[in-house]
Amino acid sequence: MSMAVSEQQIVDFQRDGAVLIKGLFAPWVETLRAGVARNMAEPGPYGSENVKPGEKGRFFDDYCNWERIPEFAEVVRQPAVAAAAAALMRSNSVQMFHDHVLVKESGTAKATPWHQDSPYYFVEGQQTVSFWSPLDPVKAASLRCVAGSHLWEKPVLPLRWASEQTFYPDPSAYRPVPDPDAEGMTVLEWEMEPGDAVAFNFKTLHGARGNDSGINRRAFSLRLVGDDARYVERPGRTSPPYPGHDMQPGQRLRQDWFPYLRGSA
Repeated sequence: MSMAVSEQQIVDFQRDGAVLIKGLFAPWVETLRAGVARNMAEPGPYGSENVKPGEKGRFFDDYCNWERIPEFAEVVRQPAVAAAAAALMRSNSVQMFHDHVLVKESGTAKATPWHQDSPYYFVEGQQTVSFWSPLDPVKAASLRCVAGSHLWEKPVLPLRWASEQTFYPDPSAYRPVPDPDAEGMTVLEWEMEPGDAVAFNFKTLHGARGNDSGINRRAFSLRLVGDDARYVERPGRTSPPYPGHDMQPGQRLRQDWFPYLRGSA
C-alpha cells in the first residue's frame, strides 16, 4: 500500500466514490506547471475552449498529451502515484487511460457542468480512479463530488460542455443531469493546496463552480483503471475517441496504447 493512502481513505473512497489525498502530487507541482504551459502553447488535437462567445473568461481543456509532453510523462510514471491508485481501487494492476488538463482562468464564470466521466468513455468497471490535482490554491473553484453517485444503477446523461447538446443519440438510456444542491445530495468538496489530489471513481458525479478567486486555476488530471476494467462499445463516438484502437467488447485495454503502470494482465 502507498504510504500516501490510509486504510480509512480506501474505505471512504469505496463508500463515497471520492476522497482527498493531501500532497500526492506535491513533489511534481513545478513539473506539471511547466507541462501545462507547454500544453497551452501547443494544444493537441482535442484541445478545447469551453466558454461561449460573449461569456467572460477562459476555460481551456485538453487531453491525451502525456506521450508528447515530457513533463506529463515523468509524473505518469511515478511509482507512488500508481501505488496510491492500486490501494484506492483495491486492484493488483494499474493501467494508464489518459491525462487531462483543465485551466479555468480568473474571472471565468462558467461552471464545469455536473457529469460522470464513465458514460463518455469506452471502458467499464468499478476499479477506476481519476486524480484531480490543482496547481494553484483553490477554494470555491475546487472539484465537487456527489457522495455515493458511483453506485447509481443508471448513468447520468452525458452532454457536450460547450454546446450543452446530448452526447449520444438516445437520451432515454440515461438519467437526467441532476441539480445536487437543489436536490439535497451530499456534495464533497475541499479547499486544496497545489499538489493535493481528489481521487474519484469514473462513475462519480462531479463538477466545479466558476473561478472568481483572482488567480488562474490550473489542474492536472490522471485517469487510471484496474483489474476489472474492460472495453465497452458506446452508442457513438467516445471522448477520448482513440480512433483505430481495434479492441472488442470485453477485452482489457490494449497495453501498447494503455501501458501498465503497476502489475500486469
